[in-house]
Amino acid sequence: MSGWKERLLVLSLLVVAMAYVESAVVVYLRQVYGISDLLRDVPAQPDWPPPIELGREIATLAMLFAAGWMAGRTGAARWGLFMYAWGLWDILYYVWLRVFIGWPASLGDWDLLFLIPLPWWGPVWAPMLAAALMMAVGVEMARRSEAGWLIRLDRWSIAVGGLGALLALYTVMAPALHALPGGWEAIGRARPQEFLWWLYLLGWGLVAFAGWRIARGRPPHLSL
Repeated sequence: MSGWKERLLVLSLLVVAMAYVESAVVVYLRQVYGISDLLRDVPAQPDWPPPIELGREIATLAMLFAAGWMAGRTGAARWGLFMYAWGLWDILYYVWLRVFIGWPASLGDWDLLFLIPLPWWGPVWAPMLAAALMMAVGVEMARRSEAGWLIRLDRWSIAVGGLGALLALYTVMAPALHALPGGWEAIGRARPQEFLWWLYLLGWGLVAFAGWRIARGRPPHLSL
């Protein structure tokens, strides 16, 4: 556990800076495309966003993964710190946007959350709740793993967590999924009319149960 707090602090500082950069890029994109209201102003043409923007999202996740991997000392700790970094980055992304442009005005504001493989739509509180869970589960998994606890996936956790993830993903991808038969142009025009918050919270709860079950691991003397 030598240097655990120092490594977590350095990782957190890196994530603060990455969130700043991500938020700044989004501010520029909003200015370029004239976006003030996401539901109304996001371009609907099938060639938006360009491949470069999709690549930026992938590159961001790759950097977060690399940072978590370098900060951890065991396999489970590396994955856990990647989850922690991703969650913290997501929360700070909204914090920086609030500082820069005063958005979101509330946690209920709609946001275009992600673009891979289809657009994700949801109120700001939804990704922030998911991010908080990732941080809690990730840091606990990393801490226990580096203390010698055995972190292992089990079938029950995989099944429960997988079901929860599918439910949560459906709620944020529902507009795009319903528009899928109409092709990419219909997907680009699709906008959410309501958010199935109860279904999202059910999915979140299942993922939380599975994640915490995995993160708590087993004590060293029971790992044989």
